Formats: sequence, structure tokens, C-alpha cells
Amino acid sequence: MAVNANTNKTYDVKTIREDLQDALISISPTDSPFLSAVGSKTAVNTYFEWATVDLASPDSSNRVLEGEAAPGNDAATNTNRMGNYTQLSDKVVEVSSTADAVNGAGDAQTLAKQIAYKLKELKRDMETMLLDNVAANAGAAGTARATAGLPAFLKDNVSRGVSGTNPTLSGTTTGYVNAIGTDGTLRALTEDMLKTVIASCWNNGAEPSLVLCGSLVKQKISSAFTGSATKYQDMTATKTLSAAIDIYVSDFGQLTIVPSRWSRARDVLVIDPAYAKVAYLSRTTQTPLAKTGHAERRLIAVEYGLQVDSSKAHGVVADINGAL
Repeated sequence: MAVNANTNKTYDVKTIREDLQDALISISPTDSPFLSAVGSKTAVNTYFEWATVDLASPDSSNRVLEGEAAPGNDAATNTNRMGNYTQLSDKVVEVSSTADAVNGAGDAQTLAKQIAYKLKELKRDMETMLLDNVAANAGAAGTARATAGLPAFLKDNVSRGVSGTNPTLSGTTTGYVNAIGTDGTLRALTEDMLKTVIASCWNNGAEPSLVLCGSLVKQKISSAFTGSATKYQDMTATKTLSAAIDIYVSDFGQLTIVPSRWSRARDVLVIDPAYAKVAYLSRTTQTPLAKTGHAERRLIAVEYGLQVDSSKAHGVVADINGAL
């Protein structure tokens, strides 16, 4: 059908605003399963300490005579003194007064939105570093302090590739992590590897309930572990295909298998959340910085460290290539 002459059409208009959603959608993930699972506490110094205790092994010959006159002393049950350093992380934003005043799509340019975005980025930074294989560092005038990450504590319930080694402490059984475990030869994950580490955690008194792993490992668990062959398809109502293993019921309890974007792809971490926490020397704060002309600056900062109450509560299947 013909269009009347001089009809103003969208093709001719130069001032139509772009179709931008007011609520901007970001594909960048912000989930942090480790931070969400573990507890928190307050630290009072940059080097913070906690005590761990190992009970004596059961004595199968603990039988004494009735009326025994001179029972001997048992060895004292003493604690081990463990420690870690806090580290300082921050984000800084600066927004001009004009940018804060204009009407932008989604107002992404405003000071408030920039602060919100940086808080989410800071959370991702924290999750990544807490799950990194890094040793503790006291820092110096030109060196930032570093908190040891979870993999650097794991030396009891471990399965490592060829040439992989365990981390060490500054003392024989006490102190802070002064050297990380070295990576071994990459290998394929098997269910027996995971079962062995879970059993070792249980034998040492833990009840792990969380497994963190990379995307390829998560898919391997869903496709190759026992029970994966019984996936089902429901076409009656929901028309869904179950193709994942999200809950692994071991001989020693139920564990949730959670894919992690921030843990090392080569680590399959077995965690008892009751025995780990984040110690905050300074909770997340927002501080105005000195104003410079027509702009506002904000410092978002947090100081924190990882406390692993007992390395025997957690485990790792290390040196895994999920593609194998």
C-alpha cells in the first residue's frame, strides 16, 4: 500500500534515542560460592592466629584395674598455633560532577552506580584470591601483604599428580603457610580419586558437604560418575532433560557439586564449611577521597584474611585436566 507524501518516517528522524534498558544488564558473573558458604570473624591484627587441636588416637587397650593405686599420667592434649596474614584490597572510582548530573541510559555513569559495580568487582577479587594457591606474606614497605589461599593449606587429604608436593608451614606443625604446594602433572579425574579424598576427610573427623570445581570438571562429574547413566527425560509436563549431577551422595554424606568460576581449573576442592572462615581486620568501607576540581572520588576498601580452622577438614583432588 502506498505511503502519503511527506509522511515523517523513522528512517528520516535523526533524534530517536537508542533502545537502551534503564536497568543495565551485565553478563559478568558475581557469584561467590566459597564466600557464601564459610563463616566470618573479626581479626585484631594484620597477623591473626587460631588454635587447632588433634585428639589422641583411640586406645584399644585402655583397661585398668579396679582400685589401681598409682595411675600414670597420659600425654597432655595441647593445641597447635596457626596463623595467617590479612591483605588489603581496594577499588577507586572518580566521576565528574557533569557525569553525575546528566541523564544517562541506566545511569551507569553516576557515582552511585560506579560504586555498586566496584563493590561487585571487589567481591570477585576476594573469592579468586581466597581460592588461589598462594602462600602468606608479611609484606614490607614495597610489598603488599598476602593471605594464604585455601589450596595452600591442604596437605592432609590430598590426591596429587606426579611430582606434585604439599605446602609447608613456618613451623613443623604450627605457624603460617610459608611455601605453597607445587603443581604436578595434569591428569584425568576419576570417581575413585574424589571418593578417596572424601573418605580421608571423614577419617580425620570432618563432614565435607561442598565440592568446588571448574566448568569442565563439573561436566566430567555429570557425564562419567556412577549414576550418570540413569539421567532421565520428563516429557509429560516439564519437558526437561536431567543431564547434571549436582548432589553427590558418598558413603560419608551428601556433597553439593558447585561449579566455580574463580577457583583454579586444576583443583577439585572438597570443603567442610564449618572449618573455614574469613577474618576481617576492616570490613568493607567507602571513603571519600580529596575532591579534585569538578570530580568526586571514592575509595572502596576491605582488609581480610583466610582462617582454616583445620586443614584436616578439607581436601583437594589436584592437577586435574577436565578435558581429559
